[in-house]
Amino acid sequence: MTPAAPLAETIVGDHPAIVALRDLVLRVARSRASTVLIYGETGTGKGLVARALHDHSSRADKPFTEINCAAIPGNLLESELFGHERGAFTGAVARKIGLLETANGGSVFLDEVRELEPMMQAKILTLLDSRRFRRIGAVHELTTDVRFIAATNKILLGEVHAGKFRDDLYYRLQVVAINLPPLRERGDDVFVLAERFLARYNRLHASRFKHIDAAVEAAFRRYAWPGNVRELSNLLERICILENGDTVGVEHLPARILRSPSPAAPAAAGSYAERTAAFRAGMIEAALAAQRGNLGETARVLGLSRHALRHQMAKLGMDKGASRA
Repeated sequence: MTPAAPLAETIVGDHPAIVALRDLVLRVARSRASTVLIYGETGTGKGLVARALHDHSSRADKPFTEINCAAIPGNLLESELFGHERGAFTGAVARKIGLLETANGGSVFLDEVRELEPMMQAKILTLLDSRRFRRIGAVHELTTDVRFIAATNKILLGEVHAGKFRDDLYYRLQVVAINLPPLRERGDDVFVLAERFLARYNRLHASRFKHIDAAVEAAFRRYAWPGNVRELSNLLERICILENGDTVGVEHLPARILRSPSPAAPAAAGSYAERTAAFRAGMIEAALAAQRGNLGETARVLGLSRHALRHQMAKLGMDKGASRA
């Protein structure tokens, strides 16, 4: 088995939130957590983090399988996951082995999990609880040992309150949650990433960009990056393909970046802390529910001491009694 690349090479950045993220990913990867939920805006790198969770785990020599829940209709998704027997439905001319069998021992990444149809939400919940399933049209049950990593760009609790996502499935997935900060809240990481992308695309497209003009840096700092890291990557690849020179200048930037109002970040400055606190509280509540209010077991699952758990609960304004299952 090829050793996994160091996390600092895959989850790139020097911002404290990214340093903490790398530590959390490594701790979760090496844990026995069977479900992990990743939150993050579009383009923040949820797939990259999911892959890192697999590559740095004891499952790394087993398959990593990704499914986009928004791209596959529910009936086809069921067949993809569970498989089917010959004759189970029209068009089932042969037995199909599902991903739960082929990925056994590894990890299954359910991207855009909030898009699961209600029927599939119920089936996934049953699967998570029992680790047993049947191929469509089969009589006998099979077992699977996979880590489920789910990802969403929406706060699932809001979907629960709107009646679009099962609350029991939400709490089952939420035991360990990882929140990815948007690029606009990562300070100078935009320049760290820009240099990394320039080096990559210089090699790929035989371009020779070595520097980023100070005016471009100022524009990058003002811009809100709604497409996050993916948008920055796409921008620099386009420049390396279409433009010439050794310095990225303002003439290479699209109007949306040049016209960005200044400053872009202050309105969001407190939002990351607020969302982080909300996610942390949700994670603790879900773990408490799973452990039936047992603080010692909850602390163990979360990788904290009892004292640290009590401190976090007090800091978040959580009432211990009200948080029990």
